[in-house]
Amino acid sequence: MQRIRDLLECVWPAALEAAKWPFRSATWVAALTVVVRRDGGDLDRTRRLGLARFERAVRAEVTWRGKTRPCLRIVRRLFAALTDTAGVVAHRPAVFEELEWTLADWDDARSKLTDVEARMVSVLDELEVTALVASIDGLSPVGAAAILAQTGDLTRFTSARAVVKHAGLAPRERKSGTFTGKARVTGAGRPQLRVAAWRAVWGCLQTNRVYAARYRHLTSRETNRLTPTQAQTAVAAAILRQLYAVVTQQRAWDPVIAAHGTNTWRETMGVTAA
Repeated sequence: MQRIRDLLECVWPAALEAAKWPFRSATWVAALTVVVRRDGGDLDRTRRLGLARFERAVRAEVTWRGKTRPCLRIVRRLFAALTDTAGVVAHRPAVFEELEWTLADWDDARSKLTDVEARMVSVLDELEVTALVASIDGLSPVGAAAILAQTGDLTRFTSARAVVKHAGLAPRERKSGTFTGKARVTGAGRPQLRVAAWRAVWGCLQTNRVYAARYRHLTSRETNRLTPTQAQTAVAAAILRQLYAVVTQQRAWDPVIAAHGTNTWRETMGVTAA
């Protein structure tokens, strides 16, 4: 994505302004693909197609990419950008050729990623734990599979804390003689497990009310207030503990149990523990 952005900024910067988040938009990617593959950087020739034919070509590309229909607002903005002369116009043919190769590589990488993620989830299906791990709000089956790929069979751990220590997310005090320092995350353990747990944090903070409330509490409390990074680390450790619990106990995730029934969370969320 960065390579495509760099190339467009050199020869056709107006294309990047056709969508707010261009690389997240299937319509924008499809429209750019049509422009790049059709006329090799000759934007005037593409413009002579007319808006209606351009929309049909983009619609076909969007359908090929597995989407139902394009966002016509983005299509029309990109079509209007065909008249823009900003950038190094003389280099457009060569740069658009490289763009075509880069888009092909990107499509290939995304196809392989989709295949790998499908196989990851199929392993969870075989183990009959997909519904259990997906019961944790904000944790996708792919995210859970990435974590379990690093932990292996969770039943081999004696406790949830052992899983957290295995990831290197358990805080430990630094002691030397009579000196006792602050408790810090050790960093020992499996780095890839830490990465998988860390990535799971972002989805959980967006959609999981328990972890979002815990994050707000940790970063706003008066005593021992944590930095955002420290709070995210604490949430990552909590996700590992809850994943261990639901898998080993074969019970769906319970937000009240996950919140440990604390008054802080109940007051924040307006929930009464059973």
